[in-house]
Amino acid sequence: MLSPEFLSSVPHSPGVYLMLDKSSTVLYVGKAKALAKRLVSYTRLKGPAHSKTAVMLSQVKKVDFLITNTEKEALILEASLIKRHKPKYNVILRDDKSYPLIKVTIQEQWPRLMMSRRKRKDGARYFGPYASSSAMWSTLKLLRRLFPLRQCKGAELKARKRPCLNHQMNRCLAPCAGKIEHHRYMAMVDKVVMFLEGRNKSLRNDLHRAMQEAAERCAFEEAAVVRDQINALNKTLEKQIVVSQTGGDRDVYGFARSGASVSVTLIYVREGIINGTRRFFLKDTYGDDPVILSQVIKQVYDAKVPPPPMILLPFAIDDQQLLQEHLSDLSGRKASLSVARRGDRRHLITMANTNARQLFDEQDKKTASWKMLSESLQKKLRLDGRAETIECVDISNISGTDAVGSLVRFSGGEPDKSGYRHYRITSVRGPDDYAMMAETIRKRFDKSPELTVLPDIFMVDGGKGQLAVAEAIIKELGLENQISLLGIAKERADEGEKIYRPGRKNPIILPGHNPVLLYLMRVRDEAHRFGITFHRSLRKKRSLTSTLDQIPGVGAERKKRLLKSIGSLKKISRASIAELQEVEGIGEELARQIHSFFNQP
Repeated sequence: MLSPEFLSSVPHSPGVYLMLDKSSTVLYVGKAKALAKRLVSYTRLKGPAHSKTAVMLSQVKKVDFLITNTEKEALILEASLIKRHKPKYNVILRDDKSYPLIKVTIQEQWPRLMMSRRKRKDGARYFGPYASSSAMWSTLKLLRRLFPLRQCKGAELKARKRPCLNHQMNRCLAPCAGKIEHHRYMAMVDKVVMFLEGRNKSLRNDLHRAMQEAAERCAFEEAAVVRDQINALNKTLEKQIVVSQTGGDRDVYGFARSGASVSVTLIYVREGIINGTRRFFLKDTYGDDPVILSQVIKQVYDAKVPPPPMILLPFAIDDQQLLQEHLSDLSGRKASLSVARRGDRRHLITMANTNARQLFDEQDKKTASWKMLSESLQKKLRLDGRAETIECVDISNISGTDAVGSLVRFSGGEPDKSGYRHYRITSVRGPDDYAMMAETIRKRFDKSPELTVLPDIFMVDGGKGQLAVAEAIIKELGLENQISLLGIAKERADEGEKIYRPGRKNPIILPGHNPVLLYLMRVRDEAHRFGITFHRSLRKKRSLTSTLDQIPGVGAERKKRLLKSIGSLKKISRASIAELQEVEGIGEELARQIHSFFNQP
């Protein structure tokens, strides 16, 4: 792997190296100022054979490398490759997808305020992510009360003769009915953006000026509205934690370690006020503390999420100067990475470190709680083996159409998304739940080689019949001594949930408040939700496809262009002939046919 012949071919140039296992899966991505020197250092490893570096190197069968012109280019490429490959031994921040954002559609003529799960290159302004969805919704609710922007769907505002109910409830300014001038509406949008940027003092000053100007014009109703906005804003600001009298924007990192696990807390400070937090729990990490914190910071910021002017650190990190230059390039101005040693800055680091250690306390409580539940699972269900992981399968279909099997996995009491799978039912025609269940289970254990780890418990959503199907297939595959089987079902509406086990005539009935039953119901409900979501998407896709397929002259490529250019089927059905002609490949005659299809008398 790192033979003398290979090392002699590695240049003394900056670049990135990728360590791969026998199946060419990327285990680790690293960067180096001099590739040869960095890779040689692995051959001089000193330490116990069970150390994490030694364990990683024992799995490495091949090393690839990419040469770059500068060390900064290597740093950028390293971050990109880590995001793409998600290597086992690199730090991977896994919370980005679940955290909500607040979106202000400033690219629209009449902007809206809404929640979003991901950033898009659509010209809108995005704020967040918010570590707590409840905090995000509270902020959104406050803003909609203070600044009632329109809430109707669609980028274009449709004129109305009468405003909707939101206007009557003082939740919308009704631009659709001409109740507000455009310049006043946009001024309110600017105030929303100021609030979300954390410029609350500036916002309060602007509101005071607006109230005085309205009073001078004898527009007392307008002045009263602004006065109420100021009062509501003041109540909100009273709850905020002021951590710096000098103001300024900064991100503060806290760090704590317990054995091989690491906790990192990020506190956002805007204009001297704590504006939000994020927390990362990194279990069984590889690398020293300065390397780990450096990798976290590299993944937190990018072109869409530029850094503030100052980032405070609990200690010096790996590639600190180089990373500072890269962050400055991202923000378009100087971004400072500095270790806080005294005063307000040190106080902020102490606060962040305390919050990082608190995360370990929470993890310890979760571990203790799960241990008790796991032991109760074994006892109540009379299991012979462990109860650490559980998988559940569910079938979703309507009279046998668009049938799908869904599989979810929970590990240590929490969802393990790496074990989630959808299976299209292909061998069954008509509503035959048993046959669908059989196909799904067989695909899970016989045709999903990537799911190599067997669950301790395998549960089906159903009673004795579904459980018998699962038991037969598990025996057929020779896994009966490795997996505990369960079935969970409510056979009648007036009865509680019943748990079925192979070889037992009667079901296990637990009280409705029993933690074991509640956990099993949670797993089952998640499998149902996961399956229903996919099933709905298939039905929607089939409905959309079948409708457009009925139009003569509209093939797969033109259908694709119509959807990409105009949008949804509803928008296509309402498009004019001229709008349809703007789509590439749609001539005047075909545009008339499409328009006629959707507008038949």
